[in-house]
Amino acid sequence: MLSDNNLKTLLNPQPMSDTSKSTSPVGVIDKLSIPLEKESVEQTEVGNYFVANYPPFSFWTPDYRPAVMDVLDGPAPTDTNLGVYFHVPFCRKRCHFCYFRVYTDKNSAEINEYLEAGIREFEMYAKKPYLAGRKPQFVYFGGGTPSYLSVKQLRGLTDKMKDLFPWDETEEVAFEAEPGTLTEKKLDALKDIGVTRLSLGIEAFDDHLLEVNGRAHRSKEAYRALGFAKTLGFDQVNIDLIAGMMDETEDNWKKCVDTAIEQEPDCVTIYQMEIPYNTTIYREMKNSGRISAPVATWPTKRDWVDWAFNRFEEAGYSVSSAYTVVKNPETTKFVYRDSLWEGADLLSAGVASFGHFGGVHYQNQADVDPYNKLVDSGELPIFRAYATSPEERFVREFVLQLKLGRTSMQYFRDKYGVDVAERYATKLAELEAEGYFSTDGDDVVVSRDGMLQIDRLLHGFFLEEHCDARYT
Repeated sequence: MLSDNNLKTLLNPQPMSDTSKSTSPVGVIDKLSIPLEKESVEQTEVGNYFVANYPPFSFWTPDYRPAVMDVLDGPAPTDTNLGVYFHVPFCRKRCHFCYFRVYTDKNSAEINEYLEAGIREFEMYAKKPYLAGRKPQFVYFGGGTPSYLSVKQLRGLTDKMKDLFPWDETEEVAFEAEPGTLTEKKLDALKDIGVTRLSLGIEAFDDHLLEVNGRAHRSKEAYRALGFAKTLGFDQVNIDLIAGMMDETEDNWKKCVDTAIEQEPDCVTIYQMEIPYNTTIYREMKNSGRISAPVATWPTKRDWVDWAFNRFEEAGYSVSSAYTVVKNPETTKFVYRDSLWEGADLLSAGVASFGHFGGVHYQNQADVDPYNKLVDSGELPIFRAYATSPEERFVREFVLQLKLGRTSMQYFRDKYGVDVAERYATKLAELEAEGYFSTDGDDVVVSRDGMLQIDRLLHGFFLEEHCDARYT
């Protein structure tokens, strides 16, 4: 699992199947410093609690696929931004906490075959009336490990993408990278290709933590990649950190945060460790009959992230969402995030990736072989979809924008004709009494305590039929 997880989960939520190649962290659970206690709401139990999209993915079915085609065969909108995403499902190694669609056993020929299929998928989309002639506001490469590709593969892929959906008006090109796959030559190529936001999946600066959690890189590679990136002048360099990984201690965490500050990235994304289903950690838990995951408790993780936010603020950073701090809010923007959370269209290509057109969500086939075969036959590789109602689109934007810590109620009155204060009067009053939410004029404001557990709180705004669904 790499950087910018909020978008990665949004674009590629499919857990790995039992047939995917993976290596179990043999015996890792028995060697941890964090004790395994009885089941408790405070413990980290199995499940993905991160709210990445709405409605929940469990409501998406193959029956909705015709709705995608209906939109694509219709006229292009004149007032909706377009984003383009491509999923690169290849990694040097699968992390023990990763549940994304990745492969660690593909050779160069198989990777080239996949990239060629991805271009053919883009070619099919470029011919659809809804997309023909539109230029992306942002482009995003996620994975997996996009930086696993060679310079030649990267140039071939991006050159063809630009021919189909030109980047000359693109405001942001975001690219996820694993530090150990980066060389100065590759970083120079990424800058030349047009990458503006380089996001490094560092997660921790402690080699023991990286090893026990199954990361492929080590701290030396992280420092080297950061050093190279700084000299090349990317518009933004982001690093990811994860609070509460296996074997993490308070001392380790504080050293990690201080090290990140010393590196002076433009932005830092901080996540609280989860154990989704189908991770190798989950499999060992299941085999051993354990309920609680071998990671820090939720209160501990919240305390650590709160400490990190305070520390970053002391160093001159600003908290810009429930997961991010930025060095300069005036220059560090999140075009992909803000545009998606305001309902932009997303053309998403590649295995297991998903996007949406005109309020209709879709996800591609989750395995490479059926994906390649469908594309080779001239068919879009869509596996499942969901056509949202205006009410569902309102809820989606509202809950996602709450992650920013502040959202305007006027925005929703203007766009959806919904008075947030009236619709959610009881829920907002409840959250205000608990100290999580407040109002400031016409804005809903989330407190620091609320931000630290925002994904747990968002379910209270879901439509009733979606409240008990398995999220991923």
